[in-house]
Amino acid sequence: MKDIVIETPRLILRPPSAEDFSGFCELMADEVSARFIGGVQPPEVVWRTLCMMSGAWTIKGFSMFSVLEKQTGRWVGRLGPWQPEGWPGTEIAWSLLTSAQGRGYAVEGASAAMDYAVDILGWTEIIHTIDENNTTSIKVAERLGSACLRKATAPPPFKDKIWDVYGQTADAWRARRASR
Repeated sequence: MKDIVIETPRLILRPPSAEDFSGFCELMADEVSARFIGGVQPPEVVWRTLCMMSGAWTIKGFSMFSVLEKQTGRWVGRLGPWQPEGWPGTEIAWSLLTSAQGRGYAVEGASAAMDYAVDILGWTEIIHTIDENNTTSIKVAERLGSACLRKATAPPPFKDKIWDVYGQTADAWRARRASR
């Protein structure tokens, strides 16, 4: 599983590794980029998240990818399949460094991850759990063809958090992909 590499026109998606720790720390140290993904976190907590995502590749056979700019090799975020225990569905999520936002990377990378989820993982539904105030991610979800399907309560440790669940079926994604 660790040999998986997905290339898009501008990005490389690959499973996270120890060399990505500084990028993960940068993501989670920035109030803007961390606002809707657990808030600012110290390196000790970020390390646990990196290990959790890396470990999910072994335990579940998938997890979020590290996102690298193809041109520079710079780590710019994490995105992809995500479904920890108690999660409200099979999610494609995204989180990018503030400096990488506004370039279309989230849509480009999430599209590739959705292809992977449908074609390789065999998912029948793709969701995106989004805070109702996260208008940027709502726009990304809508650009991907997802619509608000329902509300969901987040699992612990965020059990008091209610998310809007955007998403679509695998068939709807395949139809959208065929029309591009």
